[in-house]
Parts: sequence; structure tokens; C-alpha cells
Amino acid sequence: MSASRAPRRRPAGRRTARTTRTATLAAGLAAAALTLSACGSGGTSGGSGDTNFVAGTGGISTAAKGERGALPEISGKTLKGEPLDLADYKGKILVVNVWGSWCPPCRAEMKHLVKVANDTKDQGVQFVGLNTRDPNIAPAVKFEKENEVPYPSLYDPEGKLMLRFPKGSLNPQAIPSTLFIDREGRIAARALKPINEEELRRTLDPLIAEK
Repeated sequence: MSASRAPRRRPAGRRTARTTRTATLAAGLAAAALTLSACGSGGTSGGSGDTNFVAGTGGISTAAKGERGALPEISGKTLKGEPLDLADYKGKILVVNVWGSWCPPCRAEMKHLVKVANDTKDQGVQFVGLNTRDPNIAPAVKFEKENEVPYPSLYDPEGKLMLRFPKGSLNPQAIPSTLFIDREGRIAARALKPINEEELRRTLDPLIAEK
């Protein structure tokens, strides 16, 4: 009979390197998941549910004129400490953008929002930001200044204003989100993604044309 062979042992250095690579990969995946979760989910109540809206292939959903839900009461203090109530803009087309200074997609889309806000202000369009998940106001104020944002932003560090949107409405379920409100104060469209200039204009033009 032949003697049984002892199992071959790998050098300790190789095992340590392999363990380190595995741990590093796991940590990287966890960090990526955290980033996606933080910048993707707004933690709001509600869902698509019974909304009577048409979900577009580009991540923008629209509601027919007769099936739009009313914008809930959204008011508070701006990043400059001034009172602001969205109801005061009734009669204008309102674009509400949910953003955070910590969110890379929010930073990427801001130049498009600023451009269209400046271009459409004389057409009865008012942009308003809803800054959320910024526990320290300083980075949000710095972000606005650096991007020369021409419109006010409500400061909502805990996301409480986002929770005012009822279940089943076109609510802001992600960060960033952009809502389009018609002249009657009803939610006409919602983007649950970073939005570019072309998408902004394509969504706004029909609302501007409405009588």
C-alpha cells in the first residue's frame, strides 16, 4: 500500500494576499451599494400605485390634464433663511427639483436646471429647489453659490417635506427627482432621475402651451 499524502499547504503570504483582495472587493461593493441607496431612494411614502399616469421610457412619468393630483402643502425656510410657500406660485408653472449637495447626479444635472430656469422665467415658469439630506447647511449654500442657482431652495435636511406627498401620487421617490406643476397647482409630470436640458424643455413646452 502507498502511504497517504498530506494535503499541500499554500504559502501563508499567498493566503493573506488573497484574503486581503477579497475583503477589499467586498468593502468596495458595500460602499457602492450605499452610494446607490443614498442617492437613489428618497425614503418617501407612496409609490406608483393608482396614479393614472403614463410612465415614459426615459424615466419621466406624465399625467393627463384631467387626472393630475394636487401638490400638497409645501412650505418652510429657504437656504437663506427666508419663508417660502409653494402655494404662492399658483398661476405659474412650477418646477420642483429635489437635490442634495452630497449627490453626484444632482451636481451633474444642475447646469441644465439653471440654464432652463433662466431661459423660461419670462414664460411664467418658476423653479424651486428642495434641498434634502444635508444635515449641515453650509455645503448646500456653497453648492448653490458655485452653480449660480437663480432660484430659491427650501431646506429640508430630514426629508419631512418629501413625506407630505400622498401614497399613489407622482411623488419624489428618489434623489434627484424633478416635479412639474401646472398653473392650477397640480402635478403634471415627474422625473425620477437626473434630467438634462432637452428633457426639461420637452416636458415644460406642453405645460407652457396649455391654456
